[in-house]
Amino acid sequence: MNFLALLVLLAAGLFVAMLLLAEVGRRIGIARLARDPDGLAKGIGTAEGTVFALLGLLIAFTFSGAGSRFEGRRHLVTEEANAVGTAYLRLDLLPAAAQPELRDLFRRYVDLRTATYQQVNQDLAAALAKLTETEALQGEIWARAVAAVRQPEAPAAAAMLLLPALNAMIDITTTRKAASQNHPPPVVFVLLIGLSLMGALLVGYDVAGNQGRTWLHTVAFAAIMSLSVYVILDLEYPRLGLIRVDAADQHLVDLRKSMH
Repeated sequence: MNFLALLVLLAAGLFVAMLLLAEVGRRIGIARLARDPDGLAKGIGTAEGTVFALLGLLIAFTFSGAGSRFEGRRHLVTEEANAVGTAYLRLDLLPAAAQPELRDLFRRYVDLRTATYQQVNQDLAAALAKLTETEALQGEIWARAVAAVRQPEAPAAAAMLLLPALNAMIDITTTRKAASQNHPPPVVFVLLIGLSLMGALLVGYDVAGNQGRTWLHTVAFAAIMSLSVYVILDLEYPRLGLIRVDAADQHLVDLRKSMH
């Protein structure tokens, strides 16, 4: 089962579970009213306020964090394209004989970087293998660049300008890898789901005093909460779900086209 199907199943399961707990809460409230017609509203205001305040705070925290990390990952793709493009342009500083081989390596490198993240959704093992291949190619580019700037005909500015650009190009790959693995602790999501279920129970308890069933508020609450959890998790994994950063890869694609 892929990530998107699992995420949809989780959201649907949360929605159903919230409706069930709302019904449980309603029946608990009805039983309480049968024993004490005036006892339904006693002593629950503080508990409800605490639960819903914490739930709202947690949603705001997780949604804001997920959105910030999503934007950060998208900007890192642009930064990598800029870093690779800068290093590629500075190959002009090298002796003419050393440039063709390094330019070919750069073309392979951009193709590999583009394919690595586009393949995450299809085959995670293959994507990890490409990361290992990337490291090997980085080492080869670095070694050949160092050898080229040491040639007698290489200008002094070649080493000062090209090597820092190559270092930035290599460093951004580690930054992107770390950013893709940066998520809140799982207990945060467990707490978010737990508070959503507890909120549904309290909503059901509150409507127990109404004549007949009032599904509108209960269904709306369950739908909003399950959809919020879905969007938060989708933002956290922008290569696997519906909300994706794939459009940012166009910067690398455009860069590759410019490497004649």
